[in-house]
Amino acid sequence: MKKQRPVNLDLSTIKFPPAAISSILHRITGVAMFFALLFVIGAWAVSLSSPEGFADVQTALTGIWGKLIAIGTLSALTYHLLGGIRHVVMEAGYWEEIQSGNLSAKIIIALWIILTVVWGIAVW
Repeated sequence: MKKQRPVNLDLSTIKFPPAAISSILHRITGVAMFFALLFVIGAWAVSLSSPEGFADVQTALTGIWGKLIAIGTLSALTYHLLGGIRHVVMEAGYWEEIQSGNLSAKIIIALWIILTVVWGIAVW
């Protein structure tokens, strides 16, 4: 028997709660850190290869793209660390209710934005 269920294909009408957004961001920043790690390891290898390689990496990191990559990497690391701490606290049995879970997610996202601005100012 085929059931007639309503299907909503317009994703712009779906509103995720803050806890879901926080969880999705935690996963996205984990993937972003993986790709950032490739850049970091590559830069590290080149910088250790010779004095010229070190100078090349130093020049690249002081350019606009290097600074943007550094800020993005620090931002992803910051959020992933904050989100990880939130998940550990939840594993301990706290912030599991809807209200406290959403509040903790909002706090983590706000802290992330503030710390990313601080990282941006420090790097720039």
